[in-house]
Amino acid sequence: MKDSDKTTQVSAKGRLLSLDALRGFDMLWIIGGSGVITSLAKYTDAGWLNSIAAQMQHVTWNGFHFYDLIFPLFMFISGIAIPYSVKSALSKDPSKSKLLLRFLKRMVILFILGLLYNGVFQDGFATARYASVLAQIGIAYFFAAVIYTFSGSVKATIFWIAGILAGVSVMQLFVPVPGFGPGVFTPEGSINGYIDRLYLPGRLAYFNGIFDALGILSVVSAIGITLMGIIAGKILQHQTFSEYRKTGILALIGAVLIPAAVLLSPFYPIIKVCWTTTYNLLAAGISFILIALFYLIIDVWGYQKWSYFFRIIGINSIFIYLFGRIVPVGEITGFFVGWITKPLGSLGEVIGALVIIGAEWLLLWFMYKKKVFVKV
Repeated sequence: MKDSDKTTQVSAKGRLLSLDALRGFDMLWIIGGSGVITSLAKYTDAGWLNSIAAQMQHVTWNGFHFYDLIFPLFMFISGIAIPYSVKSALSKDPSKSKLLLRFLKRMVILFILGLLYNGVFQDGFATARYASVLAQIGIAYFFAAVIYTFSGSVKATIFWIAGILAGVSVMQLFVPVPGFGPGVFTPEGSINGYIDRLYLPGRLAYFNGIFDALGILSVVSAIGITLMGIIAGKILQHQTFSEYRKTGILALIGAVLIPAAVLLSPFYPIIKVCWTTTYNLLAAGISFILIALFYLIIDVWGYQKWSYFFRIIGINSIFIYLFGRIVPVGEITGFFVGWITKPLGSLGEVIGALVIIGAEWLLLWFMYKKKVFVKV
């Protein structure tokens, strides 16, 4: 039995329910979901859980774990939202220059929030790291939104995607780094690290200050996956496609991109911290399949109640990301439940991790009920 008799693509307020749910699913692992899996694996020592727990950590360099999907999936989701937000904004005010200022404002705010997340306002600017997750989201969103708004077509967006990914590929594979040559994928020898050491201000956070995963070329590459999110958004927004056709197209694109990345990986490795094109293709392929799955179940079949937990997180995703960084949630919840969890050892760690998620979710639920939505 469906949760709703009426299948619909969007909620009453014009939001794709599947998009909020997927965003919440993505954020869950950052705000404590990975901690639950890791502590549960430690408590049970079950082989299958240990395998899943290993996926809750980033690969140091070459390769791909589930946790390496979280960031690009978020950027892909932000790209999906662009056609909807642009259409809504232009329907109220056709001035594209005002819309451009809005994109610029969003980028600046996210850059400043990224500095806040990095602790710049606590530690000062002398040793500041200017690169950040939020800055990368802001910059990639700005350029992707501008490209979409002023190019005006899916075909032009696809050309931009191809151009960006091809340009990054040429840089990473064929442009020589002094002392190393072209196509070297090490922190010291990669073109990513070389460009950042020359031009990226502030502290580089990786490999003893010689590399940054959120550096200049990584940001350029990340624009590509945000643009691919726009393609997904345009497919979902298409007036004449049926819901099942939309689902099929999204899944088919994902099914093409994933093997393409795997086939290229022997000579063009999948490296998250370099945002190689193969990493982009793999992450985008999985993202296309995930949005197809969430859209099919939630918006087409109408099974929506199960997604409420995720949607509560997804609606205020940027807020909870910053909240978890600034507020010591674990210490606060431990202050109240430590008398229960500490004597239980590793089982207590599982309970403690669940309490953290529960506390964060209740805060987000309270904000949702009070209609408090932190938007950037």
